Amino acid sequence: MPQQIWHLKNNELFTKLKPDQLTQLELRCRSRSYAARSPIYLPSQSADSVFMLASGLVKVCNLTNDGKQSILAFVEPGELFGELAIFESEQRDEYVEAVEKSTVVMIPARELQGLMAANHDVSIALTKMIGLRRHRVERRLKNLLFLSNRDRLIHLLLDLAEQFGIHDSNGIRLRIKLAHQEIANLMGSTRETVTILLGQLKSEGMVDVGRQRIVLVQAEQLAIAVHRKVPSLNS
Repeated sequence: MPQQIWHLKNNELFTKLKPDQLTQLELRCRSRSYAARSPIYLPSQSADSVFMLASGLVKVCNLTNDGKQSILAFVEPGELFGELAIFESEQRDEYVEAVEKSTVVMIPARELQGLMAANHDVSIALTKMIGLRRHRVERRLKNLLFLSNRDRLIHLLLDLAEQFGIHDSNGIRLRIKLAHQEIANLMGSTRETVTILLGQLKSEGMVDVGRQRIVLVQAEQLAIAVHRKVPSLNS
């Protein structure tokens, strides 16, 4: 079975498609691999395709006029990005970059529109996926407006634990490797502030921090501190 159709067939969005629908979709898709730190698309490019991440990890970013980067979301294998092309065929607003070597499947927006109209399950699954990511972004923006740097960092660590956390002998370890600058880009702060705050949380026994490695040692206490539930892990 060609790799491209294997990725489509094993994606939960398309599990309910009939074999002929899946074959037809595969014929209209293209796959491409990207090296780490290379752009997948840039702002102002035409939005005529939706992307499905087959392998690797990518980040969706916003670039300010002075070139600063704000990370909106990380995308894992099986997730779609660039999904606004389904609803409007204008230009891209965001910047998407491969965090590590990644393979993506490019799906024409018209094909997805047709599948959504013909298949209720595809429409529901796609709407759920888009809604979950938007919810994460909106929650982070609210935190940015109303919370202190410390509380924003704790919320971010709990968010990342929900998406990337795995059980570890010391607590909840984040599978994703993040530099302090990337954490700052996620929470709208500075690298220096992130370094200081992580140091404080480590001295309090809340987290364990190494080289691009973070373990939430006291996840329950972190959640209590910001009035949240303990993260429910995906893994």
